[in-house]
Amino acid sequence: MGGPKKNKKKSRRFKYYNLMKIIAGVDEVGRGSLVGPVYAAAVILKKSINTKLLKDSKSISSSKRKVLFSHIKKNSIWAIGKASLKEIEQLNILNASLLAMKRAIKKLKKKPSHVLIDGNKLPKLKNYKLKSIIKGDQKIPSISAASIIAKVTRDKMIDNLAKKFKGYNWDKNYGYGTKNHFEAIKKFGITNHHRKTFSPINKLLK
Repeated sequence: MGGPKKNKKKSRRFKYYNLMKIIAGVDEVGRGSLVGPVYAAAVILKKSINTKLLKDSKSISSSKRKVLFSHIKKNSIWAIGKASLKEIEQLNILNASLLAMKRAIKKLKKKPSHVLIDGNKLPKLKNYKLKSIIKGDQKIPSISAASIIAKVTRDKMIDNLAKKFKGYNWDKNYGYGTKNHFEAIKKFGITNHHRKTFSPINKLLK
């Protein structure tokens, strides 16, 4: 005899969401790009959010991300942090990404009781309870939401940059090392928005 069986998969996914009172999910975007700043978002979901809609930003289409972006903003407390191109080149991309996360967390209008961060590294931040979760953007709704907020925000910035630097196809490759991006670099040269400490760009400077 016994009660109904629990859905273990669902239970694992919502473990942190259910047991902690004020949870912030954090994720970054643009770490592998060859262009521009790295962005991070911190999101505290309200009870009104439909968590079933939330997925890792990389697994959904651009149009769906934009719809979810609006839904998340209306049903959460959220903040954006970023690290500049100069900071990336001074600190390296890992430390710059952690800095962007730290800035996003500190900009939240409400202090979370726990902060869940995608990946296996944590920013240095006093008086906060931080936990890293590998593939957290696929497991934790607030991290999935953060990945969407960060992605859509950075994409908007790159779209605007693409209008000024036509020919690099940044509105399609978003600064990542695609074939057409490298072809454009060979044709038009390296811009002041390229990350010159990154190996693919650095090699072209020699």
